[in-house]
Amino acid sequence: MSRLIASLAVVWRLAAPYFRSEERRAGRALLASVIVIELGIVAITVLINQWNNRFYNALQERNWDTFVSELLLFCALAAAYILLAVYQLYLNQWLQIRWRRWMTGQYLSHWLEGSNHYRMQLLGDAADNPDQRIADDINLFIDRGLSIGLGLLNSVVTLGSFVAILWGLSEQAPLHIGGTAVSIPGYLVWAALLYAVVGTAFTHLIGRPLIRLNFQQQRYEADFRFNLVRVRENGEQIALLAGETAERARLLDRFAALMGNWYAIMSRQKKLTFFTAGFNQVSTIFPFVVVSPAYFAGAVNLGGLMQTASAFGSVQQALSFFVTSYRSLAEWKAVVDRLAGFDASIAAGRALAAGPDTIAVTVGDKAGGIAAERLDVRLPSGTPLVAAHGLALPAGERVLVNGPSGSGKSTLFRALAGVWPFGDGSVAVPAGSRVMVLPQRPYLPVGTLAAAVCYPALPDAFSRDKIAEVLAAVGLGALTDRIDEEAHWGRTLSLGEQQRIAVARAILQAPDYLLLDEATASLDEPSEAALYGLLRERLPGAALISIGHRSTLNALHDRNLVLERDGDGHRLREHTAAAAAE
Repeated sequence: MSRLIASLAVVWRLAAPYFRSEERRAGRALLASVIVIELGIVAITVLINQWNNRFYNALQERNWDTFVSELLLFCALAAAYILLAVYQLYLNQWLQIRWRRWMTGQYLSHWLEGSNHYRMQLLGDAADNPDQRIADDINLFIDRGLSIGLGLLNSVVTLGSFVAILWGLSEQAPLHIGGTAVSIPGYLVWAALLYAVVGTAFTHLIGRPLIRLNFQQQRYEADFRFNLVRVRENGEQIALLAGETAERARLLDRFAALMGNWYAIMSRQKKLTFFTAGFNQVSTIFPFVVVSPAYFAGAVNLGGLMQTASAFGSVQQALSFFVTSYRSLAEWKAVVDRLAGFDASIAAGRALAAGPDTIAVTVGDKAGGIAAERLDVRLPSGTPLVAAHGLALPAGERVLVNGPSGSGKSTLFRALAGVWPFGDGSVAVPAGSRVMVLPQRPYLPVGTLAAAVCYPALPDAFSRDKIAEVLAAVGLGALTDRIDEEAHWGRTLSLGEQQRIAVARAILQAPDYLLLDEATASLDEPSEAALYGLLRERLPGAALISIGHRSTLNALHDRNLVLERDGDGHRLREHTAAAAAE
């Protein structure tokens, strides 16, 4: 019971925000309409149950007039049922897409805001495959949730409507054992309850492992799909290394895990289907077995028998909701757990940014440049990486950062950009200043070339003439007539061309502080020098802070900072002639 209450609390936490949001009026109206229609469908079911008595009595008595009138009444009830069913489906789907749009927007915002998606990755694999959770799990949560919720509502209302009917019919068709009437008040209700309770207990006992297995299956499916995408995205490197055999083996290993879990689901569902199929088949005949002695004893006519069997079946079906819906409930519970885990991971990423043992990003004096106060950068495990106490990067200065591979240069840049939380101290960024980082491999979104050059701004943020002029300036004049062409530019262009795109992007964005993490390493030295000259020309007031290993970069910067080994980590020191001699 405690687990059930906890699960219901999670469902409420996931579902309630939509109905309290700015779309609450439309959402509540659609949900209320769907519920009212469901109640109308139950009402028609009650009317058809009463119709059974009159219709079959008319057959037994060969009453033609009553037979015809009851057929006409049935046609009217059937037409009303069809109309309600159609509009319930239509309004249900309308609610689903509006609810899904809102939840998708919320999860995307929470996942992407303030580099939270990056911190979640740093924390580990607590929420694997966010793409699958946003694209699939939200859809399943809403679709299955509405289906199960309406089914439960139908069962509760049906139970309330037919229990009274069935209780009264128990008096009209008393229990007969060996030809003797036995007075047990409401015995038909108790028989239906006992049948449903036994079925529910066995169903839960057999099907409980499906919750865990469905959770794992969704994860394996997403992992396999993700690795297929990685092969497609890195096709060139795989082809150059002739890694197809290794990739095939790795993908088949992923698929083997998927298959193994699927076999476990098959085995468990086979056992569950054996029971539920048998349960449902027995349910068809069980009410007749219970009521038929009274019919053959002459205590009830054919119409009463059919009405009693129909009412008994409705009560038994309502009480057996858990049995008939167990597979859907198991799948939905797995989806709820995955969304709850995603929520927890998002919250952990936010807490990491606001925690006491993190690098604080503060607003500094505009004239003072970027300043680090007792900045100690660490790995997620807590291992010291870089100590940059008293680091100052004045506006307009050009600084080169050197150090051995693995010394933490790129991680220091991440800390200066405000996305690396692990460590102590603070980084003060001047008020109103913009910091931009150019990594060694730029990110180019799939879309038009204009979108790739303008990123993270929208493609219409700059005129086509401006984009063409900047492309020509960085040495990509041949691409100016392809500005509106859509392509996967990360695969179409060489790494050197991608780095030129990144420099063009920086010129358009005009940041106050530009951090270049080996951002020109794929270019030859003359091209690299030309791009640095272009940056100095187009961004005269911007500070350029670079990571690079080429000696030719020294002449392109005003001073040099070096990461040197200091205990378990590295310390950032000013490079001077005396230090070099030492």
